[in-house]
Amino acid sequence: MDKRKNFKAGFVNIIGRPNVGKSTLLNTFMGEKLAITSSKAQTTRHRMFGILTEPEFQIVFSDTPGAIDPAYKLQERMMGFVRNALEDADVILFIVALEDKNDHPEVLEMALKAGAPVLFLINKTDLEKGSQTLDKTNYWQELYPELEIFTISALDKRNTDKLFNRILALLPEHPAYFPKDEMTDKSERFICSEIIREKIFLNYKQEIPYSTEVSVTSFKEEEKIIRIEAEIYVERDSQKGIIIGKKAEAIKQVGTQARGDMEVFFGKKVHLETFVKVEKDWRKDERKLKKFGYH
Repeated sequence: MDKRKNFKAGFVNIIGRPNVGKSTLLNTFMGEKLAITSSKAQTTRHRMFGILTEPEFQIVFSDTPGAIDPAYKLQERMMGFVRNALEDADVILFIVALEDKNDHPEVLEMALKAGAPVLFLINKTDLEKGSQTLDKTNYWQELYPELEIFTISALDKRNTDKLFNRILALLPEHPAYFPKDEMTDKSERFICSEIIREKIFLNYKQEIPYSTEVSVTSFKEEEKIIRIEAEIYVERDSQKGIIIGKKAEAIKQVGTQARGDMEVFFGKKVHLETFVKVEKDWRKDERKLKKFGYH
């Protein structure tokens, strides 16, 4: 642990509604793809740390699930991760998309009461039309005069350097929380399961991605290759057929795409085998949720 004088370290937790760009912002700050992303809401289910360590500081970025009104047990667990992130934050990044309105004020008001500095981010400014960014800045400033607002695009890194400098200024002096060579708190198995789940979100429609969970049951690293076995769980027999697809073409595509991302992430050849299983109504079952790591 780094105990040098003037060293800064802290938890910078990213909060917001679904699909506003939280995971994209984490990946931008980390300089590589760590958290999965898709255009579908609720892609992120767990809280994930991205640990950025330099000689003068360590920032523990925390990606969180989108803040929602829970409809079933899984979403209750996801909101528990959000509440935890509000409690242990040194800096809160509250993020909205450019087109968003103040139609769910509860989570922002929770953030403002959490006791940590809040930086309010208007994201996706790369999609602006006319004076939309300025108009939205004025809109939010009138509603909440105390907000410190940044207009950014996490996707094309617009104004993210300015935001990063402000985060550094707000960080407390503190020894590092993690060893300098750690990049995340999550295991290699977790990273692999998330990569597979992202490909499911990208390749399937309607309820299928939301009904799916992935568990990596075997991760064996050899000198020149990593051999991975993963189980894909769905809630109904009919969903199993959709995941596999005609002549197993759909599941082959998921496997090919996931293997490519894994090889980039680990810098090594990957052999990936996937198996599809049915775990009925797992999103509503306390015991099954614990099995999948939602504590």
